Amino acid sequence: MPSRVVVAMSGGVDSSVAAAMLVEAGHEVIGVFMRHGSPAAAPAGTSLPIVEASRPGHQGCCSVEDALDARRVAERLGIPLYPLDLSDDFHRIIDYFAAEYGHGRTPNPCVRCNTWLKFGRLFDYADAVGASHVATGHHARLLATADGGHSLHRGCDRGKDQSSVLFEVPRERLRRMLLPVGELTKDEVRTRASGLGLVTADKPDSQEICFVAPGEHPQLVARMLGGSRAGEVVSTAGDVLGAHAGIEHFTVGQRHGTGIATGERLYVVRIEAAACRVVVGPRGAVPEQQLTAGEASWLIDEPAEPFRCFVQCRTGSPPAPAILTPLPNRRFQAVFLGEADSLPADAAPWPGAISPGQAAVVYDSSRVLGGGWIETS
Repeated sequence: MPSRVVVAMSGGVDSSVAAAMLVEAGHEVIGVFMRHGSPAAAPAGTSLPIVEASRPGHQGCCSVEDALDARRVAERLGIPLYPLDLSDDFHRIIDYFAAEYGHGRTPNPCVRCNTWLKFGRLFDYADAVGASHVATGHHARLLATADGGHSLHRGCDRGKDQSSVLFEVPRERLRRMLLPVGELTKDEVRTRASGLGLVTADKPDSQEICFVAPGEHPQLVARMLGGSRAGEVVSTAGDVLGAHAGIEHFTVGQRHGTGIATGERLYVVRIEAAACRVVVGPRGAVPEQQLTAGEASWLIDEPAEPFRCFVQCRTGSPPAPAILTPLPNRRFQAVFLGEADSLPADAAPWPGAISPGQAAVVYDSSRVLGGGWIETS
């Protein structure tokens, strides 16, 4: 049944086509451009506030071009587009980003943005304008369950799947979410956009963190934390191999950028934040056997007993088979099985490098069951 729907329009092709599909379905569509950054002067002829100055080659979101593209798409579709100033809220995400690096962890600001803003504050806006649903251009699907609820699943285009960044969305909000492009491949999305004459049809996908230029996050972290966390690079045996410019430059599993030449490939095995020490070793020393996660969120009834599942430890990485054991205080342990036989095409025997601070997302086949934030590995 047609209804009033708020669509988060980022200025990208996916959200553009999501809005178009909802218009075609007869919904009353209200576009919203979420302004995250510091305001800048808007180009002449537009009343839409702009988030930041454009950066050449930037492929994040929330830029000047993104705001203008969202406006052009809305005009083409004949729908209103309103700016939603979330700059104050967004400081919370930047603070989290810097604090995680300062503690030797690798943050995932996109998940936090989806939880706190896109499916947090955006629902407040939807309620204020009397909208029944909130929609985005995420490549993920929502399917009805036998009990009348909804379940979250991977998008049909597994190469573009974004279901893992939605694991923290509150379960009760799934019934008010719409993910129109989840049933399409990326090529189909672009074909639809081209057929509708949308300016975003050939626009590159967003690939960078929206609030910092590519490769410049260590400078941002150092500035926010009052200086770099410089220290020693040591081997797994404790031998000092050299020095580094700051732990904010590193993540577990990283190979390049250690500045150490020993004749063998060295990877970051762990980061000891209190001592500002980066421990490196051979690939086999990088943790990928088990993890403990906290702040668990579940899109199913909270599990009480161990069960078999698949766990994905990095956005874009394949999930791996594991036994998950619930722990007290919204925590769980996942022990990876290392199975190489009879795996689905999009799974792997091991999860790859397990980095504290990243999300551990739990799947049953294509269905997202929940997840948590990696504490130890």
